[in-house]
Amino acid sequence: MFDDTVALREEAEERLRALAGEHARLRDDQWAAIEALVVERRRVLVVQRTGWGKSAVYFVATGLLRAMDEGPTVIVSPLLALMRNQIAAAERAGIRAVTINSANPEDWDRIYEQVADGMVDVLLVSPERLNNPDFRDNVLPELAESAGLVVVDEAHCISDWGHDFRPDYRRLATLFEELPPGIPVLATTATANARVTRDVAEQMGGDTLVLRGPLERESLHLGVVKLPTAEQRLAWLAQTLHELPGSGIVYTLTVAAAHEIAGHLREQGHEVAAYSGQTDPAERLAAEEALLTNKIKALVATSALGMGFDKPDLGFVIHVGAPQSPVAYYQQVGRAGRGVERAEVILLPGTEDRDIWAYFSSLAFPPEPQVRATLAALEEGGVLSTPALESRVDLSRGRLEMMLKVLDVDGAVRRVKGGWEATGRPWEYDAERYARIAAERRAEQEAMLTYQSTTECREEYLRRLLDDDAATPCGRCDNCTGRHRSAEVAAGAVESARQRLVRPGVEIEARRQWPTGLADLSGRIKAELGAEPGRALGRLTDIGWGNRLRELFAGGDGVITDEMFKAVVQVLAAWDWRERPVAVVSVPSGSRPALVRGFAERLAQVGRLTYLGELGYRAGSPGSQYNSAKRVQAIRATLAMPKELGAAIAQCGGPVLLVDDRIDTGWTMTLGAALIRHAGAPAVLPFALATTS
Repeated sequence: MFDDTVALREEAEERLRALAGEHARLRDDQWAAIEALVVERRRVLVVQRTGWGKSAVYFVATGLLRAMDEGPTVIVSPLLALMRNQIAAAERAGIRAVTINSANPEDWDRIYEQVADGMVDVLLVSPERLNNPDFRDNVLPELAESAGLVVVDEAHCISDWGHDFRPDYRRLATLFEELPPGIPVLATTATANARVTRDVAEQMGGDTLVLRGPLERESLHLGVVKLPTAEQRLAWLAQTLHELPGSGIVYTLTVAAAHEIAGHLREQGHEVAAYSGQTDPAERLAAEEALLTNKIKALVATSALGMGFDKPDLGFVIHVGAPQSPVAYYQQVGRAGRGVERAEVILLPGTEDRDIWAYFSSLAFPPEPQVRATLAALEEGGVLSTPALESRVDLSRGRLEMMLKVLDVDGAVRRVKGGWEATGRPWEYDAERYARIAAERRAEQEAMLTYQSTTECREEYLRRLLDDDAATPCGRCDNCTGRHRSAEVAAGAVESARQRLVRPGVEIEARRQWPTGLADLSGRIKAELGAEPGRALGRLTDIGWGNRLRELFAGGDGVITDEMFKAVVQVLAAWDWRERPVAVVSVPSGSRPALVRGFAERLAQVGRLTYLGELGYRAGSPGSQYNSAKRVQAIRATLAMPKELGAAIAQCGGPVLLVDDRIDTGWTMTLGAALIRHAGAPAVLPFALATTS
């Protein structure tokens, strides 16, 4: 259809104007990528700053290829929010785009038919869909054979050196190898240093063209405000938010912090909404729309609001707590200022950041014995579901699934209908590589701490960490200009924030179902053995009580402060139980026995309840387990009802308050409650100082 590259570029420019407006013009590297894809049918990796126009490359290339009667473009895209934005952009350019993801299974068959009938120009799929057995075995081969272009968005996820590595992305290397000759491939990202860029290009294979540009963002004004306490940070945010331009994002490190901060900001008169991976999909969509249309001042969000969220006039990004990677930080702040001249970027680092980083680091690839145990279980048991594996391998559900995905990509296991199976192929545990990656993560954390304290240009510092050789002082950040935001906060605002943060009480839902995979326990927990909903003083991930509780537990087997106990009494006073407890029983503690027992005795004394004693262990505490099935097995084998305590419970005649220092999985409380109910208590009310969820 096109006789020469001049005509092709003219057509490309016309398609760009349909997508981005009449004044849009292709950048040199945009055209270089399009020419390599459409004319040369090459593989191209584009590493360019946020807002540069990477999506324009694949939409323009798609239009040109479809005009040549090539097949549809398949885009592997990581987030639903990103998919929604891409579909809207495609429609503006006259491109018919559809998506297959976990939120629309009822549409899959219809979409497959539309693709087969040539009615679809772009099909967006999540990386997880690539290893769904039906999709992988029945749909993907035909798509790969007929595709006109394959696109991998947020391609840094392919590399386990990247800050946001996703195992599902690693199987894209296999897809690249299996594509028929002549199908062009485009990978794009805004956040890849030199190491990640090399890794992704190698996995793409062969003669990959790498187009990497400077990462400067001329609208961003970076700054750091150091405040010593959580209440000062929260008060500063509430005080400053109305001064910031337009609407924006307030990032937090945990789900609990997102809800806590959003709640306080609403109390102070700000229109905000909380947003996390745990938010209902419909609510997430509504929250995104509210921010896009400026109906709210900010979304208070975890990293779930990240890659690809496209709001050109986003006026600010604030982080309450520092991400553990400068690369991740630069990606998140890149959400701001795409279509405005000035956007404010402010970091409020917290003393608790290191603790949260340490928790996330604990979720790394498991040690070799646990991996070997998983492979052995699959070799012995044949096809096993993830819940069935949980009863054989001591890993949390999320960590187990991540490990299985890596093993799948490595060829040691295979996902099939009904679960997973071992392939029998030899597999080596690459301990050296995992250690190097862990060291890289530690180095990133240290770099993030240096960012907070540096007196040099902040943007240049971040860009150099991304191996941007063109980085120079920006002239806009607080260090370059010498204009640092004031850390002063009105005393009344700090007190208001403190009252919010010390507001005690978290409801603990009672377990109602036994974990799957156990031979003799299944289904619902019998009502006559179940616990009532419980309470905890706070979450360990809270920015209020969480800090105090982590400090208490770090001190070993101590005693809670009078301030903390006063807050405990407030929680108990506000508890709307159906019947007041008459007695207290404590859980035996292997790590903090004096703290737990002393706490329970003090509760009984203040509440004028009878302290009946503590449950026992048959042969030492159960230790630590990381998934529900293993945890239940261990607790059942160790937790016991002392004869004297059982007799006392039978005589107490009312509900029992069951006390522990912290609740993790909830199974100790569940099985302890079952023992107490079996001994004759009409109800059991779990209570702990802290919960981890």
